[in-house]
Amino acid sequence: MILTPIPRDRLAAALDQFAAQLDDPGAQMAFTSIRATAPERASGEVAERHRQQAIAIARQFGAPVHPAGTHSLFNWDGTALDGDTEAYVILHEVAHFVLAPPERRRLIDFGLGPGPDTREGIAAADAAVRPLVEREADEAEASLLGILWAAALGQPALTSFLDQNWLEGLDRSAARHFSDVFRRLRRRGLAEPAFPVEHSQPAEQ
Repeated sequence: MILTPIPRDRLAAALDQFAAQLDDPGAQMAFTSIRATAPERASGEVAERHRQQAIAIARQFGAPVHPAGTHSLFNWDGTALDGDTEAYVILHEVAHFVLAPPERRRLIDFGLGPGPDTREGIAAADAAVRPLVEREADEAEASLLGILWAAALGQPALTSFLDQNWLEGLDRSAARHFSDVFRRLRRRGLAEPAFPVEHSQPAEQ
């Protein structure tokens, strides 16, 4: 959910303002790649192709994916990802998988508590093991990592960038926050796609 929606006729100016405030060349390049993508979700056959690409990325990173039709109650139930959802959700959860240590990969929603798409919030909350501040940092890193992967795949990364509130606080701290999170990913060796984009073809479940 976008906290402060930006009218379409003001979006370009807002993105220009954000770009001008970025003080890290790597973050500037990352944002340029995000901005070059579509500001709206794909639909139909294109959306399905994106979903299959996301599932292929999950498998490249060793993240198990439930078979089609499983109807999991969680995006990640401690054993596998829910593949019956949109591409951007899958990429976000794969990012959590990559960021999480082995012990948290065994927990519902990676021990971070319920997310916006969690259908069993009480169970996810009971499985939470990280303090709120650490959860927020983890969520920011997973959000940006999933967005960077979407950009690398040519999927609508800008849509996720907007939906996940990266422009919130545009006049204050938005650009600094983006740069800080980008630098954390870079220190972990995750600022560049860790998969051969040209070979990330859709893989049927």
